[in-house]
Amino acid sequence: MEKNSQPSNFKQKRYLIFLIITFISLLLPFAKLDGKHFFLLSFDKKQLHFFFTVFDMQELYLMPFLLIFMFLGIFFMTTLGGRVWCGWSCPQTIFRTIYRDLIQTYLLKIRKNSKNKQLPETEGQFLKKTVAILIWSTLSLVASANFMWYFIPPEDFFAYILKPQEHIVLVVFLLSIALFLIYDAVLLKEDFCIYVCPYARVQSVLFDNDTLQTIYDTQRGGKIYDEHGVKLWSKPQGNNDECTGCEACVRVCPTHIDIRKGMQLECINCLECADACAPIMAKFNKPSLISWTSTNAVEKGQKTEFVRFRTIAYAIALVCALAMLVVLGSNKEHMLLNINRTTQLYKINKDESVDNIYTFLFQNTDAKKHTYFFEVDNKDIALKQPSAPFSIKSGEKVKKIVVLSSKRALESQEKEIALKITAFATDDKEKIKIQRETTFIYPKKLP
Repeated sequence: MEKNSQPSNFKQKRYLIFLIITFISLLLPFAKLDGKHFFLLSFDKKQLHFFFTVFDMQELYLMPFLLIFMFLGIFFMTTLGGRVWCGWSCPQTIFRTIYRDLIQTYLLKIRKNSKNKQLPETEGQFLKKTVAILIWSTLSLVASANFMWYFIPPEDFFAYILKPQEHIVLVVFLLSIALFLIYDAVLLKEDFCIYVCPYARVQSVLFDNDTLQTIYDTQRGGKIYDEHGVKLWSKPQGNNDECTGCEACVRVCPTHIDIRKGMQLECINCLECADACAPIMAKFNKPSLISWTSTNAVEKGQKTEFVRFRTIAYAIALVCALAMLVVLGSNKEHMLLNINRTTQLYKINKDESVDNIYTFLFQNTDAKKHTYFFEVDNKDIALKQPSAPFSIKSGEKVKKIVVLSSKRALESQEKEIALKITAFATDDKEKIKIQRETTFIYPKKLP
């Protein structure tokens, strides 16, 4: 006789992870270091904060690698653990669990119990149902605000929300997201996972026979469905088939499927069916017929291979994307400079010196105020204007008219002389220094 198996308690583990994810998502927008956020994509200030480093919109070459890393991470996780994201981390699943299990079932008793998700809501109880929607509406506003904090920092968000008439767009976005969350949890429900979510459509192509999935062991439990998906019976007829036909796994499924049918698009790997089966089989001193395992482990009795070509390929791609993020992040420029020439090519002075006029657009992308100046690499060309260093606040853009002048009549007969302009912060020259190339136009023949 097999060793007794206690209930797996996947449900409690999921709830703990839900709680951790909720706290992290709520607190992360408030994580700051020297005024820099851990993560913030600010459309208001046109900045990306990433790991307490600020990148200006002109430095968003980092974003493609960040998105690549995120998607590769999801693909890697799916190849290893199936739709574990959906059942254990997805906001949709967390929201439905809060509304259906916490508010409707445990708090207001609108639903009889959380072990039978196939039963419709109890008829009547209009007042309780209204209270449930009001509670969820309040939580939806909090969730909507939490989402907005990753695009508008909390310190600005609360200041803006106190003056709604001046920030109509913010209010519209806040209410629109909250209304969608209300519709999603109350009316759309698990249909979002089945019909709306694109991840459900692509996840199956990422699976192989070593991918961990929620699997019913047909060799132990017996077949309930034939190869065409037609149900044969509720309880297998074989003498050694262990499935009792209680259908506890069916009743508890949030996406309303029968896991005994095999892998299905709707399965989100929540493993509530494994929890439901475990205490039933424990009465027979046997382990659950449903577990988080691989096809090879169930059908062939082989050990699941986590290190295989597909996982190695994704791991290498993840390391490459992370390396690019680190390299590009470490090469961040703390000052941006664009140099443009004016329409006037040059100006000839009475002393036969020649002036060239430029427009320099500076931006301080560092977290604090700095004083800036610049120098030219040609000893025969001098900086005529501005005559002294100038200050720029953090995040501020400043346009400067710059005049370069030849010190004397240049011997070169070239029309364009290549120059290198070195701009730097006078108070931190080693850290904040960049070079830009431009040209100095000089007439071939002075009048």
